[in-house]
Order: sequence, then structure tokens, then C-alpha cells
Amino acid sequence: MRRKGTGRPGRTRALVALTLLASTLAACGGDTDDTSRPTLNWYNFPDDSGALQKAADRCSRASGGRYRINYNKLPRAADGQREQLVRRLAAEDDSLDILGLDVTWAAEFAEARWIREWTGEMRRRATEGTLRVPLRTATWKGRLYAVPYNTNVQLLWYREDLVPTPPTTWSEMLDMSRELARQGRPHYVEIQGAQYEGLTAWFNSLINSAGGTILNLSATEPSLGPPAVRAASIMRDLANSPAADPSLPNQMEDQNRLAMESGVAAFELNYPFVYPSMRSNNPQLFEDFRWAPYPRVDADRPARPTVGGIDLAVSAYSRHPDLAFEAALCLRNRKNQLTAALEGGLPPTLRALYDDPSFKKQYPFSAEVLSSLERASVRPLTPAYQNVSIAVSHTLSPPSEIRPESAVDTIGEQIDQALRSEGVIP
Repeated sequence: MRRKGTGRPGRTRALVALTLLASTLAACGGDTDDTSRPTLNWYNFPDDSGALQKAADRCSRASGGRYRINYNKLPRAADGQREQLVRRLAAEDDSLDILGLDVTWAAEFAEARWIREWTGEMRRRATEGTLRVPLRTATWKGRLYAVPYNTNVQLLWYREDLVPTPPTTWSEMLDMSRELARQGRPHYVEIQGAQYEGLTAWFNSLINSAGGTILNLSATEPSLGPPAVRAASIMRDLANSPAADPSLPNQMEDQNRLAMESGVAAFELNYPFVYPSMRSNNPQLFEDFRWAPYPRVDADRPARPTVGGIDLAVSAYSRHPDLAFEAALCLRNRKNQLTAALEGGLPPTLRALYDDPSFKKQYPFSAEVLSSLERASVRPLTPAYQNVSIAVSHTLSPPSEIRPESAVDTIGEQIDQALRSEGVIP
């Protein structure tokens, strides 16, 4: 009896001690119980490099147990990404916290009141040290609605064995292509000619390089004019010259990359992801693979290529908005942007990283990227951007059939209708 009776208090004391220990660990933010801390759902493009998952894991650990970031992959196509976010936000889905937005979406999402404004100390931290042009993509009506996570800009890539000195203008590049074609050598200019967003970006780069814009400064009506006619003329001239790849009307960025790697082209207008791809897929051709600034429209006016990238916004329906703002800043901090650049090939938005030795070593073209970003153009900032882009890409497709004056008139009419429309664009 005595032995049976004395065993129960011992077991009870042990259970109490274990319970207290578990409570202490949970209070200290240990990783033993993730259910005790909020989960912030981050929705972004699908990253195969692992850089985004590393950022989520780092920031979860750095939070000291106050939150955990769950990285959710959106569809690969930009249209599919936007569609998923729009549907869930329209339904006021409170499981979305941090949103990876294409640089063309901030105005639309802000106007629909789906994302929160960055103010006070959070705005100061978001803008400090950040490149000016990427910040423009996250701004609507003078207010900041997202923080630039990464950016992107096209360069001119060329083969030094075919072209010892790169062209500085579009006309010079077309002349070089014609001469190479006459010699029976690789001569194509690879660029995005399919009926999609890439065609709009090409037109936007050209019209801004010619001194114009698609919309006026207040984004209330089309601007266009003579610069737009010049832009459309350059697109038509390339499409009807030996420089045009036969697949131009169907080509996107990846098809351009593959064509260049196959050895049929002399030039390529594309993003920096083509550099590591060429190094891996065609090491021999890589020895002569070089880069230069985006071609100018006028010799005396710098080119203004269109900026790309992803901005991080906080959902208006997040149950943890304060934590989401803090986490978004962590996700795009110096260490995580450097990882995204070195492992994912995504140019950073923090100016100081362009002086980082490890970044410069992996990005030997970093100076050209930075210079291009500092004078880059942005796509029209308007909630109606999707319709604006459709008006441009549909009117200018295929590029070989462009009639510059009438095409610009049509684009202007359709944009005017798009800007006067109401409601969320499907």
C-alpha cells in the first residue's frame, strides 16, 4: 500500500514539471510549436531557385517567434497570378497577408482598396536607399502602396565574334543586321513580338526613348503623338527587315533566349536571366556573349527601357497587418535581395547592393543594369492598365503589318475608352 500510494505524487510532479517546461518554451518563441504564433501567407510568383523560400525561412526565424511566413506560389503566367489575387481579394479573403504584385498592378489594387498604404515609419523604411524608378511602380496618386522587392530591365545582348562594337541606336543595329545577312552570317535581332505584355513593354520602351509617353502625367488621357508614331515605325521596320526572326510574331522572352543560344541571332533584347542560361546551355557561344545598353531611338537621347519586377503589398483584409508590414520589409532586406540576385537572377532595388563585391562578381553587367534602371521608364500607372496593354498589343500585332499613323490613332481611341470605363478589369 505504501509503495502504491507514494508512486502517484511522483508521477504528478513529473507531469507538472513537463507542462511548465513546455509552456516556458512556447513563451520564449521556440520552434517547437508553430501553432502558437501567427502565420503570414505570402503569395508570390513561383521561384525555382529557392531564394524566396530562404527569405521566408530567415524572416520567420528573425521574428523571434512572433510570426511565421508561409510562401505560397502563384501560377507561372502573370495573367493567372493576377486572376487568383483579384478573385480572392474581391471575396475579402483574410488568409492573404503579403502580396507579390507585378509592377503594373499597384494602381488597380489601390483604387479597389485591396491593399494598404505605407505610412509613417514603415514608409520611411520602405523608401530609404531604394531606387527611385522602382518606387514609382509602387506609388499611386502620390501614396506608397507597396515596397519594391526586386526589379528588372532589358539590356542589348550581342555576339562579339559577329559584332566587335555594339550598336547604340536601333537604326545602327538594323544596318548591322542587314550587313551580316548579306554575308550569310547569323543576323537576327531577337525581341518579343507576340501579342502579349512583352509587345506592350517594347512599345513603351521605344515611345519613352523617343521623348513621349503612352499616357499624360495625370494618367487621364492618352499622350502618344509623334513619339508613338516613331516607336511603331521602328517596330514595323524591324519586322520587315532581315533582322526579323521568322518566329517574331510568336516570340516571348524564353523563345528569344533559346534562339540566341541556338546560334541563329546576332542580337537579343532581353533580361539578365539570359546570361547564366547561355553560360550553362552553350559554353562555347558564351565566350563571345556580351552586353550593352538598350538601343537609343535618337543618338543624342538616352534610351529609357521599361522597368519590370515585383512589389510587395499588404492585403487590406490581413488579420495581422502590422506584422505583415514588418515581414515585407524583412523579405526585401539587403541579405534577402542579395540571395534573390545571386541565386534567382533578380536585380535588387536597394542601391547599395550594386556596390557589393559578391553581386558585382556574379553580375559583371551590374553597372549597365544600374545605369539603365536610373533612367528607365515605367508602364502607364493606371487602374485600367490591363485594358491599356491589350489595346497596344492587339493593335501592334503582328509587327510586320503595323501602319504607324493609323495604329497610333486606334491605340489612342481604345485607351480613351479604357480610361473612361469603370469597375475592376476582368
